[in-house]
Order: sequence, then structure tokens, then C-alpha cells
Amino acid sequence: MSGTSRHDREMVMQAKKNLNSCTDPIEKLRLQCLARGSAGIKGLGRIFRIMDDDNNRTLDFKEFSKGLNDFGLMIEKQEAQEIFAIFDKDGSGTIDFDEFLVTLRPPMSKARKEVIIQAFRKLDKSGDGIVTIEDLQGVYNAKYHPKYKNGEWTEDQVFRSFLDNFDSPYDKDGKVTKEEFLNYYSGVSASIDSDAYFVLMMTSAWKL
Repeated sequence: MSGTSRHDREMVMQAKKNLNSCTDPIEKLRLQCLARGSAGIKGLGRIFRIMDDDNNRTLDFKEFSKGLNDFGLMIEKQEAQEIFAIFDKDGSGTIDFDEFLVTLRPPMSKARKEVIIQAFRKLDKSGDGIVTIEDLQGVYNAKYHPKYKNGEWTEDQVFRSFLDNFDSPYDKDGKVTKEEFLNYYSGVSASIDSDAYFVLMMTSAWKL
């Protein structure tokens, strides 16, 4: 997956550059997340999940702005209110954060989404919608990893490090949901112009 880190660097640079001229509040928020790499949008999702104490998957404005703040995103209060109002379609004073994260994801073509879901299904051997270390055994070969080769890491440590790519840096639980996988790859996708190249990259990385 070494290609991913190169795309990550390109995307971070591009996002930072675009931020200078961006005026749309949602696009600004998206670029700030992408400027943190492929895991940026997913990381914000994790913060919202931690803040959602009653597990109703909605946030009021106070929780929303605290989440943005805790994640270190520089958004003026007025912009945060504008963004919140866009998502609070029914005027209830709360927003559905899954819907929010889906909108925040850089747009992807159907072909890209399909190949990402295909890769996720291949990884999710048990079919329960969550990828764990157990799922990776037999799908992801740890023996080629340089740290496994030189005896520094065990196979489990390699798997854990691999899952950490998709996990939020603030709350690693060793499990990756389909949404997190999509959030991660929407970041990678943002740095690749061609659908054909993205599909080829996914197909060879995951041997689909």
C-alpha cells in the first residue's frame, strides 16, 4: 500500500493550497480534513461518535462546534452555524452525523465506490460489516512487511498497524467499519484524477 502514502502527501499539499482560495464553508471544512491526510474525515467521525453520549447518532450545535474544535479545525463560529444550518434541514436543532460525514466526503464516481466496497467485502471474511485482525488472516500477507522480515514485529503487530491506517489516530479500536473504509478511501480518491487509475490501484492493492 506504499502508493497510498504518496497519494496522501499529494492530497495534503493540494488541500492546503486550495484552502487559500476557498470560500464555501463546507468545502473549507472538507479541505481542512483532507489536509490531515486520508484519515482526516474518518477522524472527525470518530470524535463525533465519542461525543454522541446517548448514541442517537445526532449532534446539537454545541456538540458539533465542540467536535470541530476538539479535532483542531479552524472554523469561525458563523461558518460553523452556516454549515450546521445546511444539515439541519428540518430545523430540529440537531443534525445526523452520518449524513454529515457522507456529504463531507469528496464526491466519488460509482465505479470508485464499487471497487472500494469490493475490497471491503474481501477483507470482511466473516461478513459482519466490521474488519478485525481475525478477518485479515489469510487475506493480507504480513510476511512481506519489512518489520516482520527483520523480526521486529509479530504477524499480529503488522495486522494491527495495517488496521491503524484506517482507524482514527485518537481512538484506535482495531476494528474498521465499511463507513470508515469508505471515508478513508474517499480521501485517497481525492488525490487521483482518473477513475481508471483509481480502480487499477485498488484492484492490484487488494488482488480483486
